[in-house]
Amino acid sequence: MRDADPHNAKVVDQFTRWAERFSKEPLHAEPDAMQRLLAAVAPQSSSRVLDVACGPGIVACALARYAAKVTGVDLTAAMLEEAKLRQEREGLTNLTWMQADATELPFGDECFDVVVTRYSFHHMRQPEKALSEMRRVCRAGGRVVVVDATPTTETQLAYDAMETLRDPSHASALTVAQIRHYAKDLGLKEVAYDFHWLEAALEPLADQDRMGALTAVFNADIESGADLIGVKARRTESGIRFSFPISVFAWLRD
Repeated sequence: MRDADPHNAKVVDQFTRWAERFSKEPLHAEPDAMQRLLAAVAPQSSSRVLDVACGPGIVACALARYAAKVTGVDLTAAMLEEAKLRQEREGLTNLTWMQADATELPFGDECFDVVVTRYSFHHMRQPEKALSEMRRVCRAGGRVVVVDATPTTETQLAYDAMETLRDPSHASALTVAQIRHYAKDLGLKEVAYDFHWLEAALEPLADQDRMGALTAVFNADIESGADLIGVKARRTESGIRFSFPISVFAWLRD
């Protein structure tokens, strides 16, 4: 694991501070979004599943109810501690956890039937390398699943600027075409694609010292009427709300 990587250090710092808060945020376990992910993964009772950049274990624990064995890996130790607590609370016994870099997975070739990652590529400087590693550790005929925010080409720069302000560990959110390009280069065969909007409140998703600048960015976008960030930002009685554009990809590995 490349601890000296400055961007990795930024990710670890952000998610060490946010581990408990992230784990408890209802948005990350939103039922419709979870059902869409489960449909893409299509876990079987015999499946060996790897959850890459597993965070506090929300996806891994959900999958463990259907699969034979689930392994979760994450760069941040504090996230893995939250994952272990979730596993204990839910009484699950078929999970293991490991600290690891998504671009250097510590497993041999073709170890898993399904390899999944959710909301992680936008934190990576080299998401294509992570996807290559996911393919490598997936067995022939197995399934690789990626879920992440996918701005349009027209909104990508503004979306990235907003997200970097909200979360300094953000690198860049890829478009649908960019993700498909990486998958095609790796010979992955797309078997399912789904898109949905994931609605969120702004305030719980940012540190308070960033809220002033963020609010100004969202207010300017709302007042423009052009949705330049591409998140359907709006004011409500409870504060600013917006929606993440979420894509769910499933591929078969040859």
